Amino acid sequence: MIRNAMSHPGHKTYMKSAREPDASIETKTFPSWRTLRGLDWLNFFLANVQTGIGPFLAIYLAANSWNEQRVGIALTLGGIAGILTQTPAGALVDHLRSKRALIAAGIVALAVSALLIVLVPTFWSVISAQVLIGGSSSFFGPAICAVSLGIVGHKLFDLRQARNQAFSAAGTILAAVSIGLLGHFVSNRCIFFFVLACALPTILILRIIRSDEIDYDVARGGKKGDKDAKPASALALLKDRQLVIFLVCAVMFHFANAAMLPLLGEMMTKGQGRNSMMFMSACVVTTQIVTLSLAAWTGLKAGSWGRKPLLLIAFGVLPVRAVLYTLTASPVALVAIEILDGISGCIFGIVSVLVIADLTRGSGRFNFTLGVIGTAVGIGAALSQVVAGSIVHHCSANTGFLFLAAVALAAFGILYFFMQETRDKQFPKPT
Repeated sequence: MIRNAMSHPGHKTYMKSAREPDASIETKTFPSWRTLRGLDWLNFFLANVQTGIGPFLAIYLAANSWNEQRVGIALTLGGIAGILTQTPAGALVDHLRSKRALIAAGIVALAVSALLIVLVPTFWSVISAQVLIGGSSSFFGPAICAVSLGIVGHKLFDLRQARNQAFSAAGTILAAVSIGLLGHFVSNRCIFFFVLACALPTILILRIIRSDEIDYDVARGGKKGDKDAKPASALALLKDRQLVIFLVCAVMFHFANAAMLPLLGEMMTKGQGRNSMMFMSACVVTTQIVTLSLAAWTGLKAGSWGRKPLLLIAFGVLPVRAVLYTLTASPVALVAIEILDGISGCIFGIVSVLVIADLTRGSGRFNFTLGVIGTAVGIGAALSQVVAGSIVHHCSANTGFLFLAAVALAAFGILYFFMQETRDKQFPKPT
């Protein structure tokens, strides 16, 4: 499956370009095959680590007699930690050259958190682990985007971002299948030991990526060789109307999306016993197969169609998915609906980063802006967990899903009427 996805024409073009230097590319020296492959496998193994403490945590807690509100509190506090660290993380990634060290530190923190949850599964230990997970995970997105942009430059960033997403999806598929089987045939606690097993190779893969092939100036959204350029101020970024509109849309998208899979997991837990882990694994695998299949196409179309048409597809699918959840209780049908999650998640995951890169190009604040938007998105996602969890607790699951559908529909309207195409735009030169 990975091989088929990587053989897409877009990926052939990308890898051919990676082997044939082009004077127009913005990197100091053209990246080696070793560095590009290292970046591929970093995304793959990092997805293994993150998946183990992602959507499966809600099932683990529910199986240990946590109700919807307590699960929502745990997930929300982890989200708050992520909110508080997103912007500083982005600023730090812009400032520091040693981006690989930040990624390694985050992986170690995830491993420690997994041990804490599985060995001391009390309320406060789980809360502490969630805070550590939320804080450390804030560095992964900006750091990997910075490394990718610094290696290939803006001209190939759309294809590189799609490739990152494809390898991440492949890693998530492997993790979800492994965790589902371990949870079903052994114990739910095995998912956290799986995280530990994947942490070491993820750190070792970082050594394959050559730090001297990451252009520091390009990686932070500046221009090649423009070391003396002063980064744009935060106020200048806020004056960009399109950036603010996109921020609002992104927050609403994640508010509508973040609670859906955890709520679905809690629904599956009731009456299913150990089979619930298999159902959740099937949901995650379905989503990631779609992502793996769609990533290369999304990268190509982001360059030819532009960003907005693809975003409209991602936003338009979300309310449909939420409504469909209310129409069936069949596990097979619920898993099939996750195809829509794969479509919206894949497109948004790739194109949102490209939009931010477009709007901050030349500002020297690419990763800082990723962090700011990540903070706002984190607020939306955290509120989604607790608000939707409370609605389900006091009303019903269908009411919760319909509420999320209404938020998603409003986000689609704002995007359609107010957001402009960002491809080929560049941030005004800082004064």
